[in-house]
Amino acid sequence: MGHILAGKVGAIIVAAGSSRRMGNIDKMFAEVGGIPILARSVDVFNQCPLVHEIAIVLSEFNIDRGRRLLEKGSWSKVAAVCLGGERRQDSVREGLKRLSGCQWVVIHDGARPFVSADLIERGLAEAQESGAAVCAVPVTDTIKVVGMDNHVLKTPARESLWMAQTPQVFRFDIIERAHKQAEGEVTDDATLVERLGYKVKVYLGSYENIKITTLQDLALAEIMLKEREQR
Repeated sequence: MGHILAGKVGAIIVAAGSSRRMGNIDKMFAEVGGIPILARSVDVFNQCPLVHEIAIVLSEFNIDRGRRLLEKGSWSKVAAVCLGGERRQDSVREGLKRLSGCQWVVIHDGARPFVSADLIERGLAEAQESGAAVCAVPVTDTIKVVGMDNHVLKTPARESLWMAQTPQVFRFDIIERAHKQAEGEVTDDATLVERLGYKVKVYLGSYENIKITTLQDLALAEIMLKEREQR
């Protein structure tokens, strides 16, 4: 896939969340198979041949720990470990500032430790068409749209519903403009790009690409890792 790309690729790994649903455990440094979740995510990006530069965004509570992890690791592509903002989009904006001369940006949640080089590379390939591509999977449950009074308003067709994941890939100028013009709070970067009127391509992700937000997710990740090792 490398031949279709023109320009330098930067990655932002967002790891500045509060981990409220994990109690006193910082999910980014919780271990899966003896390796911190954050380290698993960074490892994949550092080893991906299409990625040239990485910025890791952390909270004020874990930035020192992240810098120590960087010193221990052999991550030659990590250009910056920086402090995030109050909201996720503020953290991504800080990461964008740390990338230099990049034409493409791959944004990934550090809490998704099972990302693969294939997901990154396919995202970069799919983004060539419109400048934006999002990893996602079709929903497997029936979704209900519910009003403030807890009554069902409608049941959308399941076939058209996908659960957005990361990586999300953007042309640098598009995502930079989207963040500069952002209004209100959003839960993913693609939403900001959609508001500018750009088409965002959805490509098939993986149901194994889970986001760890609870202790139950952490236990599931351990099980998934053991199953992978037995394949």
